[in-house]
Amino acid sequence: MSSPSTMKAVHYEKPFQVSVREIPIPKIEHPDDVIIKVTTAAICGSDLHMYQGRTAAESGLVFGHENMGIVTSTGSGVTLLNPGDRIVLPFNVADGRCQNCEEGRTAFCTGVNPGFAGGAYGYVAMGPYQGGQAQYLRVPFADFNALKLPPGNEHEASFALLADIFPTGWHGLELSGFKPGESVAVFGAGPVGLMAAYSAHLRGAARILVVDRVPERLEAVTKIPGAVGVDFSKGDVVEMIIEENGGMVDRSVDAVGYQAHGGKEGEGEVPNVVLEQCIMVTRATGGIGVPGLYVPSDPGAVDERSKKGVMAISFGKLFEKGLSLGTGQCNVKKYNRYLRDMIISGKADPSFVVSHEIGIEDAPTAYEKFDKRVEGYTKVLIHPNGAV
Repeated sequence: MSSPSTMKAVHYEKPFQVSVREIPIPKIEHPDDVIIKVTTAAICGSDLHMYQGRTAAESGLVFGHENMGIVTSTGSGVTLLNPGDRIVLPFNVADGRCQNCEEGRTAFCTGVNPGFAGGAYGYVAMGPYQGGQAQYLRVPFADFNALKLPPGNEHEASFALLADIFPTGWHGLELSGFKPGESVAVFGAGPVGLMAAYSAHLRGAARILVVDRVPERLEAVTKIPGAVGVDFSKGDVVEMIIEENGGMVDRSVDAVGYQAHGGKEGEGEVPNVVLEQCIMVTRATGGIGVPGLYVPSDPGAVDERSKKGVMAISFGKLFEKGLSLGTGQCNVKKYNRYLRDMIISGKADPSFVVSHEIGIEDAPTAYEKFDKRVEGYTKVLIHPNGAV
Protein backbone atom coordinates (compact mmCIF):
# COMPACT_ATOMS: atom_id res chain seq x y z
CA MET A 1 0.00 0.00 0.00
CA SER A 2 1.54 3.32 -1.07
CA SER A 3 1.99 6.21 1.32
CA PRO A 4 -0.15 9.33 0.81
CA SER A 5 1.48 12.16 -1.13
CA THR A 6 -0.62 15.03 0.22
CA MET A 7 -1.66 16.32 3.62
CA LYS A 8 -3.99 18.85 5.19
CA ALA A 9 -2.55 22.26 6.11
CA VAL A 10 -3.81 25.67 7.27
CA HIS A 11 -3.37 27.89 4.25
CA TYR A 12 -3.44 31.72 4.32
CA GLU A 13 -5.73 33.07 1.61
CA LYS A 14 -6.15 36.79 2.29
CA PRO A 15 -6.82 39.05 5.28
CA PHE A 16 -9.31 37.42 7.65
CA GLN A 17 -9.44 34.22 5.64
CA VAL A 18 -7.60 30.93 6.06
CA SER A 19 -8.57 27.56 4.65
CA VAL A 20 -7.57 23.92 5.09
CA ARG A 21 -6.06 22.67 1.85
CA GLU A 22 -4.38 19.55 0.57
CA ILE A 23 -0.71 20.24 -0.19
CA PRO A 24 2.28 17.95 -0.82
CA ILE A 25 3.77 16.20 2.19
CA PRO A 26 7.26 17.62 2.83
CA LYS A 27 10.33 15.56 2.02
CA ILE A 28 13.89 15.38 3.29
CA GLU A 29 15.76 18.14 1.44
CA HIS A 30 19.09 18.12 3.31
CA PRO A 31 21.03 15.50 5.28
CA ASP A 32 20.32 17.43 8.50
CA ASP A 33 16.51 17.33 8.05
CA VAL A 34 13.89 15.22 9.76
CA ILE A 35 10.19 14.91 8.98
CA ILE A 36 7.71 14.84 11.86
CA LYS A 37 4.08 13.82 12.06
CA VAL A 38 2.62 16.81 13.88
CA THR A 39 0.70 15.91 17.03
CA THR A 40 0.10 19.46 18.25
CA ALA A 41 0.51 22.94 16.76
CA ALA A 42 -0.68 26.12 18.42
CA ILE A 43 -2.30 29.25 17.05
CA CYS A 44 -0.29 32.22 18.28
CA GLY A 45 -1.30 35.84 18.70
CA SER A 46 1.51 36.61 16.27
CA ASP A 47 -0.34 34.58 13.64
CA LEU A 48 -3.19 37.06 13.96
CA HIS A 49 -0.95 39.86 12.67
CA MET A 50 -0.73 37.98 9.37
CA TYR A 51 -4.36 36.88 9.50
CA GLN A 52 -5.45 40.51 9.85
CA GLY A 53 -3.36 41.68 6.90
CA ARG A 54 -0.97 43.62 9.12
CA THR A 55 2.12 42.11 7.45
CA ALA A 56 3.36 41.40 3.95
CA ALA A 57 2.18 37.77 4.11
CA GLU A 58 1.03 36.43 0.77
CA SER A 59 -1.53 33.80 -0.15
CA GLY A 60 -0.15 30.29 0.09
CA LEU A 61 1.75 30.62 3.35
CA VAL A 62 1.18 27.69 5.72
CA PHE A 63 0.89 29.02 9.26
CA GLY A 64 2.27 27.50 12.44
CA HIS A 65 5.47 28.22 14.38
CA GLU A 66 4.59 26.36 17.62
CA ASN A 67 5.03 22.71 16.72
CA MET A 68 5.63 19.29 18.22
CA GLY A 69 5.31 15.75 16.95
CA ILE A 70 6.84 12.35 16.25
CA VAL A 71 9.85 11.84 14.00
CA THR A 72 8.92 9.74 10.96
CA SER A 73 12.12 9.93 8.88
CA THR A 74 15.63 11.32 9.21
CA GLY A 75 18.28 12.63 6.86
CA SER A 76 21.61 10.87 6.51
CA GLY A 77 23.39 13.51 8.58
CA VAL A 78 21.08 13.26 11.62
CA THR A 79 22.75 11.46 14.53
CA LEU A 80 20.74 12.39 17.65
CA LEU A 81 17.18 11.63 16.51
CA ASN A 82 15.43 8.48 15.38
CA PRO A 83 12.00 7.61 13.97
CA GLY A 84 9.54 7.43 16.83
CA ASP A 85 11.17 10.17 18.91
CA ARG A 86 8.75 12.70 20.38
CA ILE A 87 10.07 16.24 20.00
CA VAL A 88 9.06 19.87 20.41
CA LEU A 89 10.58 22.60 18.24
CA PRO A 90 11.57 26.16 19.12
CA PHE A 91 9.74 28.55 16.85
CA ASN A 92 13.22 29.77 15.94
CA VAL A 93 14.83 28.00 13.01
CA ALA A 94 18.56 28.14 13.71
CA ASP A 95 21.60 26.50 12.13
CA GLY A 96 23.76 26.15 15.27
CA ARG A 97 26.77 27.32 13.29
CA CYS A 98 26.75 31.12 13.11
CA GLN A 99 28.23 33.47 15.70
CA ASN A 100 24.86 34.32 17.22
CA CYS A 101 23.94 30.65 17.61
CA GLU A 102 27.31 29.89 19.18
CA GLU A 103 26.58 32.67 21.69
CA GLY A 104 23.11 31.27 22.45
CA ARG A 105 21.20 33.91 20.49
CA THR A 106 19.29 31.47 18.31
CA ALA A 107 16.47 33.94 17.62
CA PHE A 108 18.98 35.94 15.59
CA CYS A 109 20.61 33.18 13.53
CA THR A 110 22.27 34.65 10.45
CA GLY A 111 22.50 31.40 8.51
CA VAL A 112 18.88 30.43 7.89
CA ASN A 113 17.30 33.49 6.30
CA PRO A 114 19.46 35.51 3.87
CA GLY A 115 19.58 39.22 4.65
CA PHE A 116 17.81 38.82 7.99
CA ALA A 117 18.83 37.80 11.50
CA GLY A 118 16.38 35.09 12.48
CA GLY A 119 14.18 32.40 10.99
CA ALA A 120 10.90 30.77 11.97
CA TYR A 121 8.36 28.24 10.74
CA GLY A 122 5.32 29.55 8.90
CA TYR A 123 5.92 33.27 9.34
CA VAL A 124 6.26 36.09 6.84
CA ALA A 125 9.83 37.27 6.18
CA MET A 126 11.24 34.59 8.46
CA GLY A 127 12.58 32.29 5.74
CA PRO A 128 11.25 29.57 3.43
CA TYR A 129 10.10 27.26 6.22
CA GLN A 130 6.61 25.81 6.01
CA GLY A 131 4.51 26.08 9.16
CA GLY A 132 3.38 23.21 11.31
CA GLN A 133 -0.38 23.77 11.31
CA ALA A 134 -0.30 20.76 9.02
CA GLN A 135 -0.12 17.01 9.32
CA TYR A 136 3.61 16.83 8.62
CA LEU A 137 6.53 19.24 8.91
CA ARG A 138 10.11 19.35 7.65
CA VAL A 139 12.56 20.26 10.42
CA PRO A 140 15.89 21.70 9.22
CA PHE A 141 19.07 21.41 11.31
CA ALA A 142 17.10 18.93 13.36
CA ASP A 143 19.81 17.69 15.72
CA PHE A 144 20.33 21.28 16.88
CA ASN A 145 16.72 22.47 16.94
CA ALA A 146 14.74 19.54 18.33
CA LEU A 147 14.13 19.07 22.06
CA LYS A 148 13.42 15.46 22.97
CA LEU A 149 10.42 14.69 25.16
CA PRO A 150 9.43 11.60 27.14
CA PRO A 151 7.57 9.09 24.94
CA GLY A 152 3.81 8.80 25.15
CA ASN A 153 1.30 11.62 25.38
CA GLU A 154 1.71 12.92 28.92
CA HIS A 155 1.93 16.72 29.33
CA GLU A 156 1.08 17.21 25.61
CA ALA A 157 -0.48 20.65 26.11
CA SER A 158 2.25 21.89 28.43
CA PHE A 159 5.05 20.60 26.22
CA ALA A 160 3.48 22.28 23.18
CA LEU A 161 3.86 25.62 24.97
CA LEU A 162 7.64 25.10 25.07
CA ALA A 163 7.76 26.02 21.39
CA ASP A 164 7.10 29.68 22.11
CA ILE A 165 4.92 31.19 24.79
CA PHE A 166 6.32 29.66 27.99
CA PRO A 167 9.95 30.46 27.09
CA THR A 168 8.89 33.84 25.67
CA GLY A 169 7.11 34.80 28.90
CA TRP A 170 10.19 33.75 30.87
CA HIS A 171 12.34 35.73 28.41
CA GLY A 172 10.26 38.85 29.03
CA LEU A 173 11.29 38.73 32.68
CA GLU A 174 14.92 38.13 31.71
CA LEU A 175 14.84 41.16 29.41
CA SER A 176 13.54 43.29 32.28
CA GLY A 177 16.40 42.28 34.60
CA PHE A 178 14.01 40.70 37.12
CA LYS A 179 15.28 39.38 40.45
CA PRO A 180 13.35 37.28 43.00
CA GLY A 181 11.45 39.40 45.50
CA GLU A 182 10.72 42.22 43.07
CA SER A 183 7.36 43.53 41.88
CA VAL A 184 6.32 43.18 38.24
CA ALA A 185 3.68 44.78 36.04
CA VAL A 186 2.85 42.70 32.95
CA PHE A 187 0.97 44.50 30.19
CA GLY A 188 -1.24 42.10 28.27
CA ALA A 189 -2.99 38.98 29.58
CA GLY A 190 -2.77 37.09 26.33
CA PRO A 191 -0.85 33.81 26.37
CA VAL A 192 2.63 35.41 26.49
CA GLY A 193 1.59 37.90 29.17
CA LEU A 194 0.06 35.11 31.26
CA MET A 195 3.26 33.12 30.87
CA ALA A 196 5.33 36.14 31.92
CA ALA A 197 3.16 36.50 35.01
CA TYR A 198 3.32 32.75 35.69
CA SER A 199 7.10 32.86 35.30
CA ALA A 200 7.21 35.73 37.79
CA HIS A 201 5.33 33.53 40.24
CA LEU A 202 7.68 30.59 39.65
CA ARG A 203 10.68 32.88 40.12
CA GLY A 204 9.54 34.42 43.39
CA ALA A 205 8.05 37.80 42.54
CA ALA A 206 6.72 39.74 45.53
CA ARG A 207 3.86 41.35 43.58
CA ILE A 208 2.48 40.54 40.12
CA LEU A 209 0.05 42.90 38.38
CA VAL A 210 -1.35 42.00 34.96
CA VAL A 211 -3.02 44.60 32.73
CA ASP A 212 -5.80 43.85 30.24
CA ARG A 213 -9.45 44.68 29.57
CA VAL A 214 -10.85 41.39 28.19
CA PRO A 215 -12.89 39.75 30.99
CA GLU A 216 -11.86 36.17 30.11
CA ARG A 217 -8.21 37.14 30.14
CA LEU A 218 -8.48 38.93 33.46
CA GLU A 219 -10.23 35.83 34.79
CA ALA A 220 -7.26 33.72 33.63
CA VAL A 221 -4.97 35.93 35.71
CA THR A 222 -6.67 34.58 38.85
CA LYS A 223 -5.23 31.13 38.05
CA ILE A 224 -1.73 32.45 38.81
CA PRO A 225 -1.02 32.48 42.56
CA GLY A 226 -0.56 36.02 43.83
CA ALA A 227 -1.32 37.74 40.52
CA VAL A 228 -3.79 40.63 40.40
CA GLY A 229 -5.61 41.75 37.26
CA VAL A 230 -5.83 45.45 36.39
CA ASP A 231 -8.55 46.50 33.93
CA PHE A 232 -7.08 49.40 31.95
CA SER A 233 -10.51 50.44 30.69
CA LYS A 234 -11.43 51.53 34.24
CA GLY A 235 -9.06 54.49 34.54
CA ASP A 236 -5.43 55.62 34.40
CA VAL A 237 -3.54 52.34 34.46
CA VAL A 238 -0.30 53.85 35.78
CA GLU A 239 -2.15 55.35 38.75
CA MET A 240 -4.02 52.08 39.36
CA ILE A 241 -0.81 50.04 39.38
CA ILE A 242 0.96 52.47 41.71
CA GLU A 243 -2.00 52.42 44.09
CA GLU A 244 -2.28 48.62 44.03
CA ASN A 245 1.47 48.11 44.46
CA GLY A 246 2.05 50.90 46.96
CA GLY A 247 4.48 52.60 44.59
CA MET A 248 6.09 52.06 41.23
CA VAL A 249 7.03 48.51 40.24
CA ASP A 250 10.58 47.24 39.98
CA ARG A 251 10.08 45.70 36.54
CA SER A 252 7.56 45.89 33.73
CA VAL A 253 6.93 43.64 30.75
CA ASP A 254 5.31 44.71 27.47
CA ALA A 255 3.62 41.55 26.20
CA VAL A 256 1.31 43.50 23.87
CA GLY A 257 3.42 45.00 21.09
CA TYR A 258 2.58 47.27 18.21
CA GLN A 259 -1.19 46.75 18.14
CA ALA A 260 -1.78 48.16 21.62
CA HIS A 261 -5.05 49.96 22.34
CA GLY A 262 -5.69 53.04 24.41
CA GLY A 263 -7.89 52.85 27.46
CA LYS A 264 -10.37 55.62 26.78
CA GLU A 265 -13.91 54.85 25.64
CA GLY A 266 -13.90 54.25 21.90
CA GLU A 267 -10.16 54.74 21.61
CA GLY A 268 -8.54 52.50 19.02
CA GLU A 269 -4.92 51.57 18.49
CA VAL A 270 -2.24 53.69 20.14
CA PRO A 271 1.00 51.94 19.14
CA ASN A 272 3.25 53.57 21.74
CA VAL A 273 0.89 53.48 24.71
CA VAL A 274 2.24 50.41 26.51
CA LEU A 275 5.86 51.48 26.12
CA GLU A 276 4.93 54.85 27.59
CA GLN A 277 3.10 53.23 30.50
CA CYS A 278 6.05 50.96 31.22
CA ILE A 279 8.37 53.96 31.37
CA MET A 280 6.04 55.83 33.72
CA VAL A 281 5.22 52.94 36.07
CA THR A 282 8.71 51.48 36.54
CA ARG A 283 10.83 52.83 39.39
CA ALA A 284 14.09 54.66 38.79
CA THR A 285 16.88 52.20 37.83
CA GLY A 286 14.29 49.47 37.22
CA GLY A 287 13.91 47.59 33.98
CA ILE A 288 11.52 47.04 31.08
CA GLY A 289 11.32 43.84 29.05
CA VAL A 290 9.66 43.89 25.63
CA PRO A 291 8.87 40.43 24.25
CA GLY A 292 5.74 41.87 22.58
CA LEU A 293 6.13 42.08 18.81
CA TYR A 294 7.13 45.33 17.10
CA VAL A 295 7.74 45.39 13.35
CA PRO A 296 9.65 47.68 10.98
CA SER A 297 6.70 47.82 8.59
CA ASP A 298 2.99 47.81 9.41
CA PRO A 299 0.73 48.53 6.42
CA GLY A 300 -2.36 48.74 8.65
CA ALA A 301 -0.99 51.21 11.19
CA VAL A 302 -2.95 54.24 12.33
CA ASP A 303 -0.40 56.86 11.21
CA GLU A 304 2.47 57.24 8.76
CA ARG A 305 5.25 56.97 11.35
CA SER A 306 3.84 53.76 12.79
CA LYS A 307 3.56 52.29 9.29
CA LYS A 308 7.36 52.50 9.21
CA GLY A 309 7.78 51.07 12.68
CA VAL A 310 8.60 54.51 14.14
CA MET A 311 6.90 55.70 17.32
CA ALA A 312 7.36 58.41 19.89
CA ILE A 313 8.32 57.44 23.44
CA SER A 314 9.48 59.53 26.37
CA PHE A 315 13.15 58.76 25.94
CA GLY A 316 14.05 61.69 28.16
CA LYS A 317 12.11 60.15 31.05
CA LEU A 318 13.64 56.73 30.29
CA PHE A 319 17.09 58.32 30.55
CA GLU A 320 16.24 60.43 33.58
CA LYS A 321 15.09 57.34 35.51
CA GLY A 322 18.08 55.27 34.45
CA LEU A 323 15.83 52.50 33.16
CA SER A 324 17.14 49.49 31.32
CA LEU A 325 15.25 48.36 28.22
CA GLY A 326 15.52 44.87 26.75
CA THR A 327 13.84 43.83 23.51
CA GLY A 328 13.73 41.05 20.98
CA GLN A 329 12.37 37.65 20.18
CA CYS A 330 13.03 34.78 22.54
CA ASN A 331 16.05 32.51 22.16
CA VAL A 332 13.90 29.48 22.95
CA LYS A 333 16.77 27.00 23.24
CA LYS A 334 18.21 29.03 26.11
CA TYR A 335 15.24 28.07 28.28
CA ASN A 336 13.22 25.19 26.85
CA ARG A 337 15.01 22.16 28.29
CA TYR A 338 14.92 23.62 31.79
CA LEU A 339 11.25 24.49 31.50
CA ARG A 340 10.61 21.00 30.12
CA ASP A 341 12.20 19.51 33.22
CA MET A 342 10.12 21.76 35.47
CA ILE A 343 7.01 20.37 33.75
CA ILE A 344 8.19 16.77 34.10
CA SER A 345 8.98 17.25 37.79
CA GLY A 346 5.60 18.85 38.49
CA LYS A 347 7.10 22.24 39.38
CA ALA A 348 5.33 23.94 36.46
CA ASP A 349 2.13 23.36 34.51
CA PRO A 350 1.53 26.14 31.98
CA SER A 351 -1.37 24.33 30.31
CA PHE A 352 -3.91 26.42 32.22
CA VAL A 353 -3.70 29.00 29.40
CA VAL A 354 -5.05 26.53 26.83
CA SER A 355 -8.66 27.38 26.08
CA HIS A 356 -9.47 25.10 23.13
CA GLU A 357 -8.13 21.96 21.46
CA ILE A 358 -9.38 21.29 17.93
CA GLY A 359 -8.92 19.23 14.81
CA ILE A 360 -7.36 20.88 11.78
CA GLU A 361 -10.71 21.17 9.99
CA ASP A 362 -11.87 23.62 12.66
CA ALA A 363 -8.89 25.97 12.23
CA PRO A 364 -10.67 28.62 10.08
CA THR A 365 -13.41 29.02 12.70
CA ALA A 366 -10.83 29.11 15.50
CA TYR A 367 -8.91 31.91 13.78
CA GLU A 368 -12.08 33.94 13.40
CA LYS A 369 -13.11 33.53 17.03
CA PHE A 370 -9.60 34.05 18.40
CA ASP A 371 -9.30 37.26 16.38
CA LYS A 372 -12.63 38.52 17.74
CA ARG A 373 -11.75 37.48 21.34
CA VAL A 374 -15.05 35.66 21.69
CA GLU A 375 -16.12 32.48 23.49
CA GLY A 376 -13.02 32.54 25.66
CA TYR A 377 -10.59 31.87 22.81
CA THR A 378 -7.17 32.52 24.36
CA LYS A 379 -4.79 29.73 23.36
CA VAL A 380 -5.82 27.20 20.75
CA LEU A 381 -4.07 23.89 20.12
CA ILE A 382 -4.57 22.14 16.78
CA HIS A 383 -4.17 18.36 16.54
CA PRO A 384 -3.71 17.90 12.78
CA ASN A 385 -3.70 14.11 12.90
CA GLY A 386 -6.52 13.71 15.39
CA ALA A 387 -6.78 13.77 19.16
CA VAL A 388 -3.62 12.85 21.02
